Amino acid sequence: MRPEMSVGRTVGILLLLQMASALIFPFVLMRALNAGYPDFLETAAASGVQMRAGLGLAFIGAALTLFLGVKMFSVLKRYSIGAALWFLGVCAISCGIDAVHSGSVLSMLAVSEQFVNSGGAEPAVYQAWGAAAASMRRSAHVVQLVAIGAWMMTFYISIWRFRLIPRPLSTLGIVGVASQFTGVTAMMFLGYPQLGFLAMPLAPIHAATAIWLIVKGFPL
Repeated sequence: MRPEMSVGRTVGILLLLQMASALIFPFVLMRALNAGYPDFLETAAASGVQMRAGLGLAFIGAALTLFLGVKMFSVLKRYSIGAALWFLGVCAISCGIDAVHSGSVLSMLAVSEQFVNSGGAEPAVYQAWGAAAASMRRSAHVVQLVAIGAWMMTFYISIWRFRLIPRPLSTLGIVGVASQFTGVTAMMFLGYPQLGFLAMPLAPIHAATAIWLIVKGFPL
């Protein structure tokens, strides 16, 4: 197997694994937090094992983001050392912010478990703690989404610029990331309801990019 094929296949597999372990399943497993404040004080503790599994996956996903940056560095440096360093740096930042977000989720789970174990004693204390934890987690999540959008946009712009996959596919990737950022990240940042339908095209585009790389690899 030629090196370009091997690296391309590795990057494609990393994209699929990272998407599953960082962008999809952790949020499914931690859906108890969707109850919001103050309802999560009861729902999070009831799903403690499930949420910890989601956090474990999230940490794996964060590590895969950094590993993706390392593998793409070896590809991009042949075209532009600046582009290679930029992508590696953005992936490293995203990995760190993912860890911060996971810490904020642990805070919400901790206050929920303490609240349930207290039998409802001193509700004002736990509600204040819960409000602070929920606010911190939401803020961390918005920043996390910005970082995720940054590395994904950098990825698609890079592979479009250097023609590492067919340009129609990389163009769709750029449009998909921009659509997700507009419908979800920007709406959360501005305090408006999310437009989830704008984020939906990105997943199949991202999966198609990964499959292309697994089958075709990078060009010579």
